[in-house]
Amino acid sequence: MLRLNKSLALYTRSERYYLRSSTDPLHWYDYPAFYELGFRDETKPEANFFEQAFAKYADGPVKTLLEPGCGSGRLVLEMASRGYKVTGFDLNENALRYLKLRLKRRKLQATAVVADMCAFKFPQQFDAAFNTFNTFRHLLDDKAALGHLSCVADHVRPGGIFILGMHIFPPDADPWGTERWKAKHGKTTVSYALKVMDVQPRKRIEQLQISMKINSSAGERKLKAQFPLRTYNAPQLKKLLAQQPRWEIADVFDFWYDIDDPLELDNKIVDTVLILKRR
Repeated sequence: MLRLNKSLALYTRSERYYLRSSTDPLHWYDYPAFYELGFRDETKPEANFFEQAFAKYADGPVKTLLEPGCGSGRLVLEMASRGYKVTGFDLNENALRYLKLRLKRRKLQATAVVADMCAFKFPQQFDAAFNTFNTFRHLLDDKAALGHLSCVADHVRPGGIFILGMHIFPPDADPWGTERWKAKHGKTTVSYALKVMDVQPRKRIEQLQISMKINSSAGERKLKAQFPLRTYNAPQLKKLLAQQPRWEIADVFDFWYDIDDPLELDNKIVDTVLILKRR
């Protein structure tokens, strides 16, 4: 197993200095370059879809964007590079520091602050918001989920949209399994494994384990973490959304992001992207 300062080939000098000097406990979210690498190929297709959705569903021009739970900020960076005024927030201060370093390195402007998805407050409204790839499912009960939907509704102007993406589960789906994939940057390869460790159907909670094996010219490092996510099927998600009437479902898509092929929110869909329009 490598020491910390031997395993950071993806980081710039200033980023490596931050990680060495951090006094916070380190886990896989605190290695945002390696975390982000696993989703890098999704960034441009997502951002392209966002822009198509803005044009199709939002009333008026979309210039200001909000991303709750932005993490390492791959989408904040991408949308800022396309000329949008972006605000992102997260509870992980390490990820936000990394985002700020990348913004500075690329000479981009965006706001990145610490805030809670269930209770945040900004002085302005935004034209659109987005929360994708299961971030919403970190909210483990209806109170937290409704708090989030309400806060986003407070911050998106009428006629604006909220793009909400997550995996949902048909009632007959097998909840157990492992997903594996790899990503490469230069001489560094990261192998990822996402495994279901426990399922509590009555509580609608699944416990996941994420593992990363990092191989570079310096050697190998392994990181592992477990965390719970809330589960939804289509009727449960519809019921939740109905409790926040400021949102209406404009359309539904999957992770193919085909703007010309909207789907139904039913128990046939798993990879789900909702276009919610602010009433």
